Amino acid sequence: MLTIRNLPEELHIALRARATNHGRSMEAEVRAILEATIRPPEGLRLGSLLARIGEGIALTEQEHAALTAREANPVRPLPFE
Repeated sequence: MLTIRNLPEELHIALRARATNHGRSMEAEVRAILEATIRPPEGLRLGSLLARIGEGIALTEQEHAALTAREANPVRPLPFE
């Protein structure tokens, strides 16, 4: 259950009009708005998102060499025996 207090009258009127235009109750319209806003687009995965973010980053030769060296020599966990 969700209660929204102090909703401005003009927003209340706009929400009612939007719900009417979509053939839904105000409650169903709010659910649809929240779902469309909060849920990520279908098929969007964390790896894809990170790849998109990384596309705009240009590495220097030194940074590329550091990453390549790290891949060649991965960190090994310490033994606790």
